[in-house]
Amino acid sequence: MLIKKLLQSIIIMIIAFMFILPKQAKACEIDFEILKNEKAVYDTSDIFVAKVNVILTHRSCPEALSKTKFKSEGLKIVGATDWKQISSMKWERKLKVKVTGTDNGKVFINAIRTCDRDGGFGSLKLKSKPFKR
Repeated sequence: MLIKKLLQSIIIMIIAFMFILPKQAKACEIDFEILKNEKAVYDTSDIFVAKVNVILTHRSCPEALSKTKFKSEGLKIVGATDWKQISSMKWERKLKVKVTGTDNGKVFINAIRTCDRDGGFGSLKLKSKPFKR
């Protein structure tokens, strides 16, 4: 009898913790895909088109897609489409990107979303021929 009551108490506590403890927020998923002019190694002044996909992992994100920041090194965004909704939680945008190069040949572009639910981060890392000084 005592064991049965103890087990019931443990089960009730487990169920209560499942509802009381806050759920961990998952960040937005962001990924890149090169659509045109994909290469293993880029030259300075090469231009390519990349697609950015953002999958919102929350039903209602408090941050607008326009708040997505892009940071790059050795790459420059020279054109971009507006964000286009693909499904209820998926959005995409195409970027026209010019390779400006770096000393070490490592170039990247990051997409960053910041919000109170962990935001999101995605990165496109490429190789370019190092430029000489």
